[in-house]
Amino acid sequence: MRRLFIAALAAPLLAWGAYPEKPIRFVIPSAPGGSPDVLMRILTQQLSQQMKVAFVVENKPGASYVLGTMDIVKSAPDGYTLGYGNIVSLAINRSLLPNVPYDVERDLTLVSNCVQVFNFLAVNNNLPVRTVAELIDYAKKNPGKLTNGSSGNGTTGHLGGELFKSMTGVDMVHVPYKGAQPALADVIAGQCQLMFATSASVIPYIKAGRLRALAVTTAKRSPSLPDLPTVAEAGVPGFEAITWHGVVVPSATPFPVIERLNRAINSALRQKDLSERLTNLGAEIAGGTPQEFADYIAREIPKWAKVVKDSGARAE
Repeated sequence: MRRLFIAALAAPLLAWGAYPEKPIRFVIPSAPGGSPDVLMRILTQQLSQQMKVAFVVENKPGASYVLGTMDIVKSAPDGYTLGYGNIVSLAINRSLLPNVPYDVERDLTLVSNCVQVFNFLAVNNNLPVRTVAELIDYAKKNPGKLTNGSSGNGTTGHLGGELFKSMTGVDMVHVPYKGAQPALADVIAGQCQLMFATSASVIPYIKAGRLRALAVTTAKRSPSLPDLPTVAEAGVPGFEAITWHGVVVPSATPFPVIERLNRAINSALRQKDLSERLTNLGAEIAGGTPQEFADYIAREIPKWAKVVKDSGARAE
């Protein structure tokens, strides 16, 4: 009986010992070219090399990450569908959206936090401001005339702008786009005047001189642009907006699979080439255990719920 009991416990581990044995689908609930897409494609390339299988990336944007997240939720919990989860889909949506069709604790299993990304306040080159103080002054002299483009409702580009408005008393109009690239294109063209954009999507345009960066929105300066002040340093004490990016799987995915994926992700993040690529995009390596990721999200949920409530942000 004892041998049978031990064999029963070992059976699930043996069944998943060869995992993975076929290509893995990776769902990104946002458009190609944005920060999630850029960062996760870098990660999945490394994971593919380490795990010796192809990672097939599928972009499924829409409804503030809801459409793609629901694809993950409804997929078989067999380890062959992974997905991207971030500050919006895992923390902000529950306070921003009136009816979120998924519950993070019930429908998803967290695998690992991966990276945290510096966000930048960038403006159109023709806007006559070169500092955050000048932007605030200009906005107050031109109420309602500045537009803040974002990659969608509920993103840190949206809520970062709302937080900026509430902390400075300026009046700006939020314009949501279906992804970072169309928003950035309009800021460059002057259709929108500014954007609180993630580093992975905006740094190439800043370095090419196509946009003017005024500040970084995080608590510390970015290694990619160390001379650029934080928004807090530039005159808005206490301002901070950071984007984090992680990996999730459908609920009921076997624990040995989650362990295998977590080990692979953390190993990938430690690779020098990958780390350098992410750092050049203004990203900071996170990593860690599933429980550490869960604890971090538990702290983020009330923080952003307060921002939503205090700013009156809406998802329409």
